[in-house]
Amino acid sequence: MMDSRKELGEFLASRRAKITPQQAGLSHYGTNRRVPGLRRQEVAMLADLSVEYLTRLERGNTSGVSDSVLQALSRALQLDEAETSHLFDLARTARSETSLRKPATSRVRPSVLRVMDSMAGAPALVVNGRLDILASNPLGDALYAPVFETQKLPANLATFAFFDPHAREFYPDWEAVVDGAVALLRTEAGRDPSNKSLTQLVGELATRSDEFRVRWGRHDVRLHYRGDKRFEHPVVGELTLAFDALELPAERGQTLTVYTAAPDTPDAEKLQLLSSWAATTAPQREHRVADRS
Repeated sequence: MMDSRKELGEFLASRRAKITPQQAGLSHYGTNRRVPGLRRQEVAMLADLSVEYLTRLERGNTSGVSDSVLQALSRALQLDEAETSHLFDLARTARSETSLRKPATSRVRPSVLRVMDSMAGAPALVVNGRLDILASNPLGDALYAPVFETQKLPANLATFAFFDPHAREFYPDWEAVVDGAVALLRTEAGRDPSNKSLTQLVGELATRSDEFRVRWGRHDVRLHYRGDKRFEHPVVGELTLAFDALELPAERGQTLTVYTAAPDTPDAEKLQLLSSWAATTAPQREHRVADRS
């Protein structure tokens, strides 16, 4: 279990270090500064808080903290949507140190599987908060074939990215991919600090990977809604696909991610070629659903 009070203090300190006096609109700041970002006194002034109160928060003491105080801190630190949500999650869990969230399930509903199978021309995956692939349609299997080839079930995107020697080839933008993976794991840890399987995964990654430890220490977080991702696929070569990630509200922690290519583009042609390969020569799909129970 992660210590939400410690996480809250470190997150606030990390965000304070990222913003400069110039960015905060402070006209009077010294040149001989011993901190890279804002001083605690400056954040307290911007948020209209006492220094003592902010100090307590950075030590993880959330007793009596209100939403208005958190919003004031968010404005003072110029947090984005993901960072603001993370701040609220950390404050909530620090108060109780227990998760009120419904336990996550690895079972993907049959209706969701049918929806995925109906997307014949689009790779689709269901992924949970610790980046396990819980289910995939045939084209999703084909797109992520390098991941399934070496991963035990359920395949985990984070362990593949950090530990598999083929990951840097599969992801031409490997640095951006692992930055995003760590930020997503940080976001999930803030939401559910008592998730033992997530804690175990983070512990394994931190123990075995310096690359992971550096990124984990940055306390960056991210919301995963849409974007573009480049792949260097062993069958069709390089292709860039748009993705849309849709949270499944009936199954907490599960996200349906669908990849598409713009019509009449080289990427669309390669996706069609990948579909043909999936239908004829792709490996059998025993990994299609991680848990049928």
